[in-house]
Amino acid sequence: MRTSVLTKGGQISVPADVRRRWGARRVLIEDHGDALVVRPLPEDPIGAAMGSLAGPGPTSDEARAIVREEERDHEGRIPGPR
Repeated sequence: MRTSVLTKGGQISVPADVRRRWGARRVLIEDHGDALVVRPLPEDPIGAAMGSLAGPGPTSDEARAIVREEERDHEGRIPGPR
């Protein structure tokens, strides 16, 4: 665990070895109420996300068929209390 000083201007220093390890010049800061979470941001967020959703799964045609089937099932239900 590391400690750092927050300046009057709101700046915080990240130790050099940590900066080198993460290789990021920008960070995302999340305020969780009782804690701050600092996450490195990639230089190219779009490029870093490319392929993140790749893998096994339905094709677009199969996904549309699934949604259509769910809509048909939903439309067939009788609204109101049972």
